[in-house]
Amino acid sequence: MKITDIIKKAVDGGEINDAELRELFMVDYLSEEAFLIAQAGRHMSEVASKGKAEVHAQVGVNSGSCGCDCEFCSFASIHGIFKEPQAKTTDEVIEGILEFEQSGANAVYMLTTAKYDFGDFIKLGTAVKSSLSSDIPLIANIGDFDDIQAAQLKAAGFTGIYHAIRLGEGVHTRINPKMRWRTVEAAHNAGLVIGTCLEPVGPEHSVDELVEKTMFTRKMNPAYSGAGRRVPIAGTAMAEHGLLSFGKMALIVAAVRLAMGYGVVGNCTHEPNGIGAMVGTNIMWAECGSNPRDTEANTVRGLTVDDTFEFMTEAGWKRLQGASAMYVPR
Repeated sequence: MKITDIIKKAVDGGEINDAELRELFMVDYLSEEAFLIAQAGRHMSEVASKGKAEVHAQVGVNSGSCGCDCEFCSFASIHGIFKEPQAKTTDEVIEGILEFEQSGANAVYMLTTAKYDFGDFIKLGTAVKSSLSSDIPLIANIGDFDDIQAAQLKAAGFTGIYHAIRLGEGVHTRINPKMRWRTVEAAHNAGLVIGTCLEPVGPEHSVDELVEKTMFTRKMNPAYSGAGRRVPIAGTAMAEHGLLSFGKMALIVAAVRLAMGYGVVGNCTHEPNGIGAMVGTNIMWAECGSNPRDTEANTVRGLTVDDTFEFMTEAGWKRLQGASAMYVPR
């Protein structure tokens, strides 16, 4: 099947299959076909989100050694980077969240390491939710949980979660992919909206795995999907694979949009970049606090909400004001 036929099928509202997505991923990112994919990705995102882009914001709550040992994560115990656990106080988390809210973030997230105490997270989330002065969604970016815990998240005021079955899950992590999927099901059962992504993408990943994991994101019935590149952690084995350029990532981001269809409002990428915004990214993140891509307890990669949206403005996007149009309860 020709690339132009696959593009037309997606733009016309058809659902592309595994083989067709594989063809999109195989295109040279500097070819004419790649630019056609990019233009189609941008068009589909604009239609899906009514021409409005969003900035979501995340506060990293804690850092420390994590036994899940995700090889792409700075918290992994095998790396020995974070030897002593550290955590923000409730007041510090609220301060960060409120600063993002006042800056116009469309949703705010709380990120923790996978083994952070769930009861403590619920208490913290309840306090954060009560401090918000608007109806922007509060999102949990945490480890796996069951149906009871999903209901507790919902009761505490969380609108949704971020969760992904990552590239290399179960091979380069100590987490069974089936556990990740059970968490997705628990979230849906509790009425939590799910955001996800094809991540963390590195130069070593095969097209077959990109296709497999993209199709997993589609099955999640998410608020948004997209693709984010892996940021190498210096001194780790995975860092030897290097870093994909934003140009190469742009093709992947656009191809994922074509695979998701118009029913998925958002198409994300990370970290913020202008090329991604040109090819159909309509959601990016501002961050503060701990971060699995950094080796310091307070991220050195963080941007403000306005800084982040500048990438979108330069690419011609209009800014959504108020609560996210992606994390909408269904």
